[in-house]
Amino acid sequence: MSIPNTRPLKRRPTHPGEMLQEDFMPDYGLTVAGLADAVGVSRQSINELLRGRRAVSPEMALRLARLFGNSAEFWLNAQRAIDLWDAAEAIKDDVRRIKPLRVA
Repeated sequence: MSIPNTRPLKRRPTHPGEMLQEDFMPDYGLTVAGLADAVGVSRQSINELLRGRRAVSPEMALRLARLFGNSAEFWLNAQRAIDLWDAAEAIKDDVRRIKPLRVA
């Protein structure tokens, strides 16, 4: 049995970069340079991701999934949550004005 989660989140979801910095990098003893080298990207890319200034792309999701043994969907879903939250906050007044359609 599953219970749908229909209540809106009251806080911004955790950015995937914060997850990397707080949960993954310490557990694996990774530095910014070490992570960048391990996934084959620049230190600047990793730094921007960790600071929340860069989104997780599908390519980065594949790299991180391979490195940490999880799925690309894990990383993309975390990014999707951030993107939807930011969009909802940006246009919430416009969305409230939309009247839902009803079946005739």
